[in-house]
Amino acid sequence: MFDPSIFDNLKVAVENLVYDLDNLDGAVRVTGRDDRMEMSVMSREFAIRFVRSGNEAVTAEIGLAASLADLAAELLEQKEAQPGCTIRIRFYMEVGPQGEECAVIQSLLEQRWPEQSVSQTLSWRYGDEAKRLSNTAEIRFDRKIDEEQMEDLPGLLEHVVRTLDELTALLDPKGR
Repeated sequence: MFDPSIFDNLKVAVENLVYDLDNLDGAVRVTGRDDRMEMSVMSREFAIRFVRSGNEAVTAEIGLAASLADLAAELLEQKEAQPGCTIRIRFYMEVGPQGEECAVIQSLLEQRWPEQSVSQTLSWRYGDEAKRLSNTAEIRFDRKIDEEQMEDLPGLLEHVVRTLDELTALLDPKGR
């Protein structure tokens, strides 16, 4: 019989919480999901993306990843190892041609996520004359999570949605 890994259990929990906000509450709309296994290194990655219903100015993404070492440590019940998953949160949005909103975005994210590492990556499409830049803001957690943090996931998702609302209000104050 198949015994789900830490990664599988956390993935299902995150997925269910986000889909409940979509299907039951209508608070968000899921726009995409990825569930990948990288065969060359036997790692797993999962990500689910969503926007606030009625406003697509900012997209949020919750991602999980687990390495072969994590899976092996779990399956082999290695006492000294601490298997688990890494988690990251991303927000995708557009900013002005000079990235003028980035300092405010950075400040907002650092206040909202004070214990985590926050970064922003700007890009543009060649030939688009950089009227708008794509901004990927990422929050990385410095430790792994496992089933012990399962009950923290609803609060984490609530925090992501609040941050999504704040970024949306910042970038699209008229709610277009």
